[in-house]
Amino acid sequence: MLLATRHGAVLASTAAINQLKALIVSAPEELRAELRKLKRPAQITYCAQLRDRLDQDLERRMRVRAMRSTAQRIQMLQAEAKELENEILALVRQQAPELLSLLGVGPITAAQILISWSHQGRFRSEAAFASFAGVSPIPASSGLTNRHRLNRSGDRQLNRAMHTITLIRMRLDPSTKRYVARKIAEGKTSRDAQRCLKRMICRQIFKILERDDRNRLGNGEELAQAA
Repeated sequence: MLLATRHGAVLASTAAINQLKALIVSAPEELRAELRKLKRPAQITYCAQLRDRLDQDLERRMRVRAMRSTAQRIQMLQAEAKELENEILALVRQQAPELLSLLGVGPITAAQILISWSHQGRFRSEAAFASFAGVSPIPASSGLTNRHRLNRSGDRQLNRAMHTITLIRMRLDPSTKRYVARKIAEGKTSRDAQRCLKRMICRQIFKILERDDRNRLGNGEELAQAA
């Protein structure tokens, strides 16, 4: 519920930002010149503090009011999204803190993984979890060509989380860069190398979730015996 609510706030914030950009583009030149020098967060803060004056013409006053209202709405939605993200982070730390130690896994992607995982026993194997995540390879051989393609089925939200982790690692992690380079040197395309990387990340996450669930189960049995 928190993840869905945050997603709604982020979408509304994006729509409001686009609306503010349209208002800025059509604003008088002197106002555009002030805002052009600022980056987006500073533009939002500047617009949220705009004041309309009685000596201004009606169109200018209404434009300033619209820009101020839109910028304040953006600030409110961003604050709401951040507050929800902090609550999600606290829950993830309770359920699977080891997930957050993985490079590329933040509170939002970790929460989506836990939602899709649900509980131990839902997936009979690591391969079943990979298939559900849409990262299992699908044979796409033809004639003398022997290859696989991306799986476009499964839970698309979980697949998006895996994709986000993959992109972050490909950008920041030296060992991941070497892995992708080695796969390409073996003759795979960049997309195929990314598919292999997603599959490897999925295997790593599955092992962590299985281990965490067993630990929680063991702790629960110990508490029951102690009681």
